[in-house]
Amino acid sequence: MTDAPLALLAELTHRCPLRCPYCSNPTALTGPGEELDTATWARVFAEAAELGCLQLHLSGGEPTARRDILDLVRAAGGAGLYTNLITAGVLLDAGRLAALAEAGLDHVQLSVQDAEAGSADRIGGYAGGHAKKLAVGRLVTAAGLPLTLNAVVHRQNLDRLPALIDLALDLGAGRLEVAHVQYYGWALRNRDALLPTRAQLEAATATVEAARAAHRGRLVIDYVVPDYYAKRPKACMGGWGRRFLAVSPAGRILPCHAAESLPGFDFPNVRTSSLRAAWEGSEAFARYRGTGWMPEPCRGCDRAEVDWGGCRCQAFALTGDAAATDPACALSPDHGLLALAVEEAAGAGEGFTYREPRPEPRRAPAPG
Repeated sequence: MTDAPLALLAELTHRCPLRCPYCSNPTALTGPGEELDTATWARVFAEAAELGCLQLHLSGGEPTARRDILDLVRAAGGAGLYTNLITAGVLLDAGRLAALAEAGLDHVQLSVQDAEAGSADRIGGYAGGHAKKLAVGRLVTAAGLPLTLNAVVHRQNLDRLPALIDLALDLGAGRLEVAHVQYYGWALRNRDALLPTRAQLEAATATVEAARAAHRGRLVIDYVVPDYYAKRPKACMGGWGRRFLAVSPAGRILPCHAAESLPGFDFPNVRTSSLRAAWEGSEAFARYRGTGWMPEPCRGCDRAEVDWGGCRCQAFALTGDAAATDPACALSPDHGLLALAVEEAAGAGEGFTYREPRPEPRRAPAPG
């Protein structure tokens, strides 16, 4: 029997006023007319609770772009789920935050693009966004809601990691996620402009270790490192179809939020399938679950039930084969692709291809 999932990631919409060049949304964005309606999402939340989920992460795009966000929060609370709003913050104000808290919201995860306003606004592609985020962060804590600050880091902001830690403390956050960019979707398009140097990575790791010691009991720091300097892969999402599931704006039920990038799958949809049927009985969830699917050198490896083969989306992005050994593993025959990517990035410029709901996103100039 498959264990129950811990959490559901509900991607309510792909709409977002920001245009981050590392956005985890697919490059083919779902339009508003294809999004699930309020009643369908409420049913999904009830099914998630019945399946055994404890946590619900309300994400996007920007989830507060949904006019029914209060109704969705109420439905999630009514189902008994712990609700975390993953937001850019720029569409929130004191009144809306108060209404969300009254509706039963349990937690806010606020994204920031940098500690310096000019750089942050350039990275997010949204003028004035950084100042708005700082104001919203203070409103969150003033409303009595727990706050996590999410800082996606990369070559163009990593040197300001100490200032990002200070920012989390100043805003009263209880948790800081220092999340290195993961390279698929929009981030893969912008990899050359985002991939940090080894020196930057080593300095960042030392900064995090020192800050954890200095602020123990005051600030929890989660640290997600990039795979491109790794010798062993991470257990992506706790392993394919083992701990988490996601539902896309159009209703596709996925083992992770990036799985739509993989060809050859017929993912179930909540319009025609229950979450339980997808989790327990679909071929899409079973395909890379466990260890039976693994090729050599993963098969029989003493870490097979530690990293569960690494990331299928990364394996496909780098090798064209989702069943290949994750190139983050030093034993992979494709491990050299990572060193090649680092070498190519070292001589690249800093212009971005922004996330846009258009076939040909425009590139932003490099700073300066």
